Amino acid sequence: MQSFPEATAVRPSADGYTADLDPQWAVGDKLHGGYLMAVTARAVMAAADDHPHPIAMTTTFLRPPQPGAATVAVELLRAGRGSAQYRARLTQAGRPCAESLVTQGRLDDAAPWWSGLPVPDLPAEDDCHLLPANPPGAGFPVHLLDVVEHRLDPNCLTFAVGHPATTGQVSGYLRLASGADWDPLSLLIALDPTPPISLTLGIRGWAPTITLTAYLRRLPAPGPLRMTMQAAEVTGGRMDETALLWDAKGALVAQATQLAAVRP
Repeated sequence: MQSFPEATAVRPSADGYTADLDPQWAVGDKLHGGYLMAVTARAVMAAADDHPHPIAMTTTFLRPPQPGAATVAVELLRAGRGSAQYRARLTQAGRPCAESLVTQGRLDDAAPWWSGLPVPDLPAEDDCHLLPANPPGAGFPVHLLDVVEHRLDPNCLTFAVGHPATTGQVSGYLRLASGADWDPLSLLIALDPTPPISLTLGIRGWAPTITLTAYLRRLPAPGPLRMTMQAAEVTGGRMDETALLWDAKGALVAQATQLAAVRP
C-alpha cells in the first residue's frame, strides 16, 4: 500500500507532469474524484513557486481514468502577490479525464476573524461505526476505505438495516489509515466522503461526481477531521452534496459543493 504522498506523486515531463494513478484510491473500479483532484493539485503545486497551497479548486470530471500512467498539463493564467490562477487537465492515453481551475495561495493556522458555523455535535469517535472496505450487500469493494478511515455517526446508518434516512445528511470522523496528518492536498479527498447521500436515502447505485468545487481555509491541526455532508435535493437524476470539515481543534479547514449523478 502506497502512502498518500507516493500515490499522488508527479514527475516533470515533456507534456507537463506524469503520475501513476493508484488503484487503492478507488470506489469499486472507479478512481475516487477527490484523489484525482489531489493528483492534479500536486502538479499545480509543483508549478507554483510563490503560492504553495491550493485555496480553491473546481474540477469537472469528463471520463474515469484507469489506474496507471496519466499526464497533468498545467497552464498559468495569472500570478499576483496574494494568489495565482491555473488551468490543469488530467489526461490518459491522449483523452481528457478531468479539467480543473485552481487558485493557489498560502494557508496558515490562524484563528478566523469571524465564523458562523459551529463545530458539529457528534458522538465520541469510538462510538461511531468504522466503515468496512467490503460493505455487506454493496457488490463491490470500496478500496478507499482501506486508506481513509470513515467512522460515521450511527444515526446516519439506518439505511444499512433497511430503513432509509430522511435527513439527507451524513456525519462522522475521518482519518488517514497510515496515521499521517491531514494536509491541504489530502483534504481534497476528505471533501468527497462516502457513502453518497443517495445511498442513505435508499437509492442503490453509482453516484459519480460531475463537478466539485473545494475551498481550503486553513492548515489542519493533527488528529481526526469532523465531517458533515448534506444534500438539498435529488432531482432529474442528479443531486447536490455540501461537505464541511473541522480539524481536531474545532477549526473549519475546508468546504466543498459537488453536483453528482444518481444512477440507480
